[in-house]
Amino acid sequence: MAVGARSGRDEGEERPDDAVAHETEEDGALEKPHRSFWKELPLLIGIALLLALLIKTFLVQAFSIPSDSMQDTLQRGDRVLVDKLTPWFGSEPERGEVVVFHDPANWLSGEPTPEPNIAQKALSWIGLMPSAEEKDLIKRTIAIGGDTVECKKGGPVVVNGKALDEPYIYPGNTACDDAPFGPLKVPEGKIWVMGDHRQNSQDSRYHMQDSTGGFVPVDKVVGRAVVIAWPVTRWSTLPIPDTFDQPGIGNQAAATALGLGAAGLAPVGLGPAALGLAGAVPLVMWRRRKLTSGRTDG
Repeated sequence: MAVGARSGRDEGEERPDDAVAHETEEDGALEKPHRSFWKELPLLIGIALLLALLIKTFLVQAFSIPSDSMQDTLQRGDRVLVDKLTPWFGSEPERGEVVVFHDPANWLSGEPTPEPNIAQKALSWIGLMPSAEEKDLIKRTIAIGGDTVECKKGGPVVVNGKALDEPYIYPGNTACDDAPFGPLKVPEGKIWVMGDHRQNSQDSRYHMQDSTGGFVPVDKVVGRAVVIAWPVTRWSTLPIPDTFDQPGIGNQAAATALGLGAAGLAPVGLGPAALGLAGAVPLVMWRRRKLTSGRTDG
């Protein structure tokens, strides 16, 4: 009887090995197959490119400094990050800001501009390489719409009757001895810009006979250069100098307001591209985890 009872229990009950096998098979049926990383790669690239394009268009763009016109503040080869977001909220350049702007009246005439091929045009459009077609400059905003600005030979730059103490001027340079000017009233919607390397900068002073009178339209401003991002040994912010805060010179806007500069620039797509990739990776990894850990109903 004992043997018979034991045999019946063995027939009616699954052995431990059978139970384990059954559960494993059932779990295997419920699990979704893992997707190959290589199948996810196009999605990762697509998201990265989209984010890079959005960042370059609306948030921040990197520019390379190709000349010496902004020394010693900016050196040839520096990469600066330009804030492009603030202008979308109606902010305009303020005195003292280093700003990037589109060539307002053929200031870069004569500068070589190589003809890009289709691939280069596509990559520059999404911010993965410099644009050969864009002609941008970088300078310091000295005066804004409504200001009166002048500089006599041997003297300082004067804005609204206040002399500027300009510690950022290249050592050994004068404020404007190579090209004195003014007094000039800056029209509304325009800015007056000068390079920090005064004796090596083709800035507003040298374009007073142009259609713009040497003034840069605000709508030509790309944004304010806020950080020297590369090389790492040169990393620093680009604050507004204290000289522009002195009483009587005018109302100084918040430090987040945009501004640009003047010297031929080459846009650099690495900043937006890197940010786009950084944003795309967690999105794709989250999607992969969700797919691989999912379970079907029933």
